Amino acid sequence: MKLTDIIGPVMVGPSSSHTAGAVKIGNICRKLLGEPPARAEILLHGSFLTTGKGHGTDRALVAGLLGLVVDDPRIPDSLRLAEAAGLTVSFGSVDLGDDAHPNSVRLNLTGSHGKRLEVVAASIGGGRVRIEQLDGLSANFSGDYPTLIVHNLDQPGHVAEVTSMLQHKSVNIANMQLYRSGRGQDAVMILECDQEVPRSSLQWLEHLEGIRKVTYLSLMEDTDDV
Repeated sequence: MKLTDIIGPVMVGPSSSHTAGAVKIGNICRKLLGEPPARAEILLHGSFLTTGKGHGTDRALVAGLLGLVVDDPRIPDSLRLAEAAGLTVSFGSVDLGDDAHPNSVRLNLTGSHGKRLEVVAASIGGGRVRIEQLDGLSANFSGDYPTLIVHNLDQPGHVAEVTSMLQHKSVNIANMQLYRSGRGQDAVMILECDQEVPRSSLQWLEHLEGIRKVTYLSLMEDTDDV
């Protein structure tokens, strides 16, 4: 257990779950999108919806989408900063079901170059988060590791192609998860790694037959828009 698990992160408050966690969710989604977001539909669930405004959850999520980090003093002013940066934001509500964490949100994003991404995420306390869905398929990762997400047809060989590529690039797999919507249908593999995956390897994966989408979360420093 780390000290930050007990006392929470260094942050702009008031809440590690409603504020710091929300910033982290927005930041992860920005990196997964792979380009600055141009439009964001933010749908709040549970306590994110009922008490989030008082905790600044809406502004925190937008701050993360702009590339701000949890201790940036500009977080309370993020809606104005988003307008200045050309990011169009809308807010609404969503019922993600009784099993969803109360601090949950669905983000429907469109990037400045047209990329689209749908994410369901939860802030689970102490500034920690969990990504639970990507583009409608199940997921379960923290955003604390460089993370490779590959959407593919459920066919033999794709897992071997990805893991062999990582081995060739000396990238160690810390955790791996496999999901599918049904036999022979849409599938996703999520690989949390100990090292960054080279951009050239991501481009190679994108061109393999049967690979539908490659999404990557890099932990390298991001340059914000504001």
